[in-house]
Amino acid sequence: MKNCPDLIYYTWIYTRHHKEIIMKLKDSCFMLSLMFLLPVVAHATTWTIDADHSSVGFKVKHLMVSNVKGTFQSFGGVIETDDKDSTKTRVTVTINVTSIDTNQSRRDDHLRSADFFDVEKFPLMTFVSKKIIKTGKTYTVVGDLSLHGVTKEVSLIANEPSIESKDPWGNTHRGISATTKISRKEFGMVWNKILETGGVLVGDEIDILLEIEGIKAK
Repeated sequence: MKNCPDLIYYTWIYTRHHKEIIMKLKDSCFMLSLMFLLPVVAHATTWTIDADHSSVGFKVKHLMVSNVKGTFQSFGGVIETDDKDSTKTRVTVTINVTSIDTNQSRRDDHLRSADFFDVEKFPLMTFVSKKIIKTGKTYTVVGDLSLHGVTKEVSLIANEPSIESKDPWGNTHRGISATTKISRKEFGMVWNKILETGGVLVGDEIDILLEIEGIKAK
């Protein structure tokens, strides 16, 4: 581990329209440590998130009256499923926060600023699962979400994964949907404006909506 600073790792980020390397992670010690956070899964099948057919979305209250929705356009990750025990599945996801898109450029620039995500200091958001609890056809995926320099345990509520399906080129796909809620204040994003009519400009609770499609490793 002492030689870690001499290494360079590349994070592959998948965009909606093409796959490209969008950033170089020089913090190789962090990336190497991430690989050893969880034990190796026996009988594992590896699925790479297909960002062309996935979405990482969110919504938040505006003026206490409506929801503003947005997405992150660049993200990647790996899901390792245990073929004998689904609760031993491991999930790691990295999101490029600078890719935030609410369909309004001025608002997006504000969200990237130090008032909110402060992407100059914290360009990435990561999620690493720690355990999975199965209740009927629902899964609770418990893991650490690192955002804005803060790491908090969160629980994703996921439905049962879809059946496997092959595309015309022989690739095997599988999908899953998941949701969670977080408090932006708990991650140090406290900027707001008080309204004359009462309440605040931006809500604290953020709904996160995930539609994930994975491609099975060959």
